[in-house]
Amino acid sequence: METPLDRTDRRLIELLVQNARLSNRDLAERVGLSPSACLERVRRLFDRGVLTGAHAVVDPGALGVGVQAVVAVRLARHTRELVEAFRQHTIALPEVRALYHVTGEHDFLMHVATRDIQHLRDFTMDALTTQHGVAHLESFVVFAAQTKPGWPDYLED
Repeated sequence: METPLDRTDRRLIELLVQNARLSNRDLAERVGLSPSACLERVRRLFDRGVLTGAHAVVDPGALGVGVQAVVAVRLARHTRELVEAFRQHTIALPEVRALYHVTGEHDFLMHVATRDIQHLRDFTMDALTTQHGVAHLESFVVFAAQTKPGWPDYLED
């Protein structure tokens, strides 16, 4: 059985979620560990799969993204094969930033990023409605987006 995360592990996660570029020395100082003990703790968090990576936050406009949307998709049937084929197809599309298989009226919600509204229209028409099993889709244009890095809010003991 895995050892549960202790207060130091949780603090390391919180600090790395806020800024994954912190040096090991700064990280160690903030949690009250030696640099070697801190490095070992972070390595162990990666080895256990608690930490799965680090990423840069990019301004979508700098990459030519002018429109973001949430697209809701309902499939005609719910076989494992159809669901998996749709999932594999959509997650591979460059416009898809996140994909969620959900309960309720829709089967999938996806966050998409496109150059403009015409690109969004073409994307939904060409990449989604042509997929076998797609019965219905709705697009919701995002006026403004704010994301919260990681989930440190509920890491309390």
